[in-house]
Amino acid sequence: MLDKKDFRKFAHQVVDWMADYYEKIEQYPVKSGVRPGEIFSLFPDTPPEEGEPMEIILNDFEEKIIPGITHWQSPDFFAYFPANSSYPSVLAEMLTATLGAQCMVWETSPAAAELEEKMMHWLMYLTGMPSGFEGVIQDTASTATLTSLLTAREQHSRYTINARGFTGNEKFRIYGSEETHSSIEKAVKIAGFGKENLVICRVRNDFSMDTDHLRKNIQNDLRKGYHPLAIVATLGTTGTTSIDPLKEITVIAKEFGLWVHVDAALAGSALILPEYRYMIEGIEDVDTFVFNAHKWLFTNFDCSAYFVKDKEALIRTFEILPEYLKTQTHGKVNDYRDWGIQLGRRFRALKLWFVIRNFGVHKMQEIIRDHIRLAQMIKQKVEDHPAFELLAPVPLNTVCFRYHPANVKQDSLDSINQQLLETLNQTGKVYFTHTRLRGKFTLRFMIGQTYTRQEHVEKAWELITRTAGKLT
Repeated sequence: MLDKKDFRKFAHQVVDWMADYYEKIEQYPVKSGVRPGEIFSLFPDTPPEEGEPMEIILNDFEEKIIPGITHWQSPDFFAYFPANSSYPSVLAEMLTATLGAQCMVWETSPAAAELEEKMMHWLMYLTGMPSGFEGVIQDTASTATLTSLLTAREQHSRYTINARGFTGNEKFRIYGSEETHSSIEKAVKIAGFGKENLVICRVRNDFSMDTDHLRKNIQNDLRKGYHPLAIVATLGTTGTTSIDPLKEITVIAKEFGLWVHVDAALAGSALILPEYRYMIEGIEDVDTFVFNAHKWLFTNFDCSAYFVKDKEALIRTFEILPEYLKTQTHGKVNDYRDWGIQLGRRFRALKLWFVIRNFGVHKMQEIIRDHIRLAQMIKQKVEDHPAFELLAPVPLNTVCFRYHPANVKQDSLDSINQQLLETLNQTGKVYFTHTRLRGKFTLRFMIGQTYTRQEHVEKAWELITRTAGKLT
């Protein structure tokens, strides 16, 4: 077992490894190429009876763990949405792990609670959120969405469901679009509404929510005796980064008395650019709003900024006060354990503080603007190339397209694009993922990793066109 002296020695060694990792990260295959079960088979079936030297453990990390890692921090990572990190964020995470603070209430670490409160104020300033909201850091947008729907449920039922459970007569309905994230369905199921009570609205040509269809669904449900409860609007859908028309949605919500939650997991970071504040027109009529700083604001996972208009409804939904958690400061400070699902809380505000201070507002804006510019560059290349076609608008940093050469029949396009995707990823030089848009197998080119630059994007596009040309 490590003593203080060896801890210092190996801590220096690990930090050197971390610095080397970032310097040579482009040398690793972006996507791990191991087979299912391959890593599992490398480890013994039982743990060691006696402690092992740290040299051996670190060597095994290098030889057995790293080959099974997909390198999300590679500038050649263009898959899913980013899970960004940065040098100041990593340093703060190291300090967080060292402190090992359990930040459930103010008294367990006053600095953690008060820095979190201040960071939420900073994020409101950065993103243009209006006064009247208060914020808390959740682990993920999935948790934040569940928190929102549970609060909506309790507020609407006057907190009787928490007390007595469902009667079977509530018949609540939740509304989202065809492009709504899968976490909405999960939240609807966990919160007890039932999957069948998630009403999916059509999308427009730009893949944003069709509010005419939303209104019709609400009216139909009212005629059938259902109780419309909440609408989940999305800014930056996972498939295409489409932007739901928030103002139109909030007008409908006010008309029918519905709760509005905004899932801006990716796009919320773009709000630090004043020219993208149009996305939150209508925000003053929203109940809750979440975005992931760990997606596109250079702060490593997990760190979701959750804003709520009615703090008392949130706390009343989640607050439980056993004797062992009572303190003399209760009610005078923010005890964030009452602001969500978990009792235990990490000191997430520290890494956000490090990032914002070290980058500064202007540098963060510069990087996000550049990612959006690079996405527009790829959009133009797709449109200019005779063998490729654009399948969705590009409002932010993700380009949806497919290979469509003239000599390939329509019914073969899905298979050839899937083959293209797999071939690209097998090279180890890039990592892309796909979606389906109106039934079409669609490649997604997401540009959002902290250290991705134009040369990485141009190299990836050249690889795409060269690889595609060899398939037909």
